[in-house]
Amino acid sequence: MRVHQIPSPSSLVPSPSSLVWLFSSYTIAVDAGRALFVSICLWLAAGLPAGAVPHTDSHILVCYGDSITAGYGLRQDQAYPAFLQRDLNSQGYHYKVLNRGTSGATTKDALAGLPYILRLHPAVVIVEFGGNDGLRGLPLTATRRNLDELLSRLQAAHIRVLLGGITLPPNYGPQYIRQFQQMFREVAARHPAAFVPMIYKNLIHVPGTIQPDGIHPTAKGSAIIAATLLPALKPLLNKGG
Repeated sequence: MRVHQIPSPSSLVPSPSSLVWLFSSYTIAVDAGRALFVSICLWLAAGLPAGAVPHTDSHILVCYGDSITAGYGLRQDQAYPAFLQRDLNSQGYHYKVLNRGTSGATTKDALAGLPYILRLHPAVVIVEFGGNDGLRGLPLTATRRNLDELLSRLQAAHIRVLLGGITLPPNYGPQYIRQFQQMFREVAARHPAAFVPMIYKNLIHVPGTIQPDGIHPTAKGSAIIAATLLPALKPLLNKGG
């Protein structure tokens, strides 16, 4: 996803034209061989043979999403799921947080990879998809349908769900952006899921939270995302297990 920060006078921020070029380059790079690549990455992300689950005495919480979840441009311990693990540990919640993010993944890819997520038998899944659909200008009806099916299938497996929403850059136009944001609200309203309408809401005006590409969070931004999700996540968790 791409977010515009309000620059401080002392900061060096790419111009709008350069950000457009950066986004275009990112999209083209992801789209090259995308169907095969993303499918393989989602399969590898599960990292387990059929029927196997990670050995842990804790319940499993899966962060399932795109490059924001994966920690594009960061070390694994700088992505938001790693910060979420630390936050949960410090507050006495015994959950094993698994990062199952794949850069470039769309809601269609999320459905394709869902069988591998279900094999993990998670207690809770944080769903963070839709940004790449929006950036590509894909039909909102298709994105809405995919998210709806994704949540339905997770909840049919008795998995508690938190849906994380996102927005789009201003150049996508106010009407499309409103419709895009409303889509997340509509999907959340149809399901007994926890919901954070905008996972970037607490970082977009904070210096040092977005990488130079104007798209992805820094480690500082990832920590803020984890803190933003936590209040909505806590009601889904069992204290001490």
